[in-house]
Amino acid sequence: MSNQIISNFSNKVELLGYYGSDLIHAQSAWTSTSRDLNEDKIGRVGKLLEMLAQEGHHTPFEKSSLHFLVTVDQATHIHLLKHRIGVSINGESARYKELKEDKMYLPEDWDNTWWHKLRKYSEEGNRLYHEALEHFTPLLGRKRAKESARFFKGFNSQITMDVMFNWRSFSHFQKLRNDEQAQSEVRDLAQLMLEQVKDIEGNPFELTIKAFNL
Repeated sequence: MSNQIISNFSNKVELLGYYGSDLIHAQSAWTSTSRDLNEDKIGRVGKLLEMLAQEGHHTPFEKSSLHFLVTVDQATHIHLLKHRIGVSINGESARYKELKEDKMYLPEDWDNTWWHKLRKYSEEGNRLYHEALEHFTPLLGRKRAKESARFFKGFNSQITMDVMFNWRSFSHFQKLRNDEQAQSEVRDLAQLMLEQVKDIEGNPFELTIKAFNL
């Protein structure tokens, strides 16, 4: 059986769904007094959210959720795992399954010579991964063979992950990773996530995005 090599070498993100809105955040904050709405209170939502964001009263922003499906390189996977608060992540496991699709990420800002060197290096690693898996299965058992064969997979090997943020954790991720000091790949991912949230029909998080200066 031939193994599939994915020809799209970019990281990808898809917004699967969301819950919440600016009004949900505001009503959560108003729970301590009254959640009842009137025209005057609705007109004050923007100023309320700005005050909450700037003064660090972020608990109301935990009441929404953003659900993404991402395909990223292992280095970006590590960035997603580090410093996370209130983030749920589940992804492909090379320990429990054979990675039959040899997905790889190749940097867009590399010159042609080194781009092809990395592609060749990655393809050889993928070939050795499958070869080692078959070699070690009868010697070590299928489980251990999968665990150890993955050492041939490089940092640019891609996996697909299911990632869910509440808005508080999403803003934290954006502040850390959608920044010029962040690694290019995770910065690009953060930007794509934010763009997709901004493009939700009806713009339900417009005032929250403004409150956090995103």
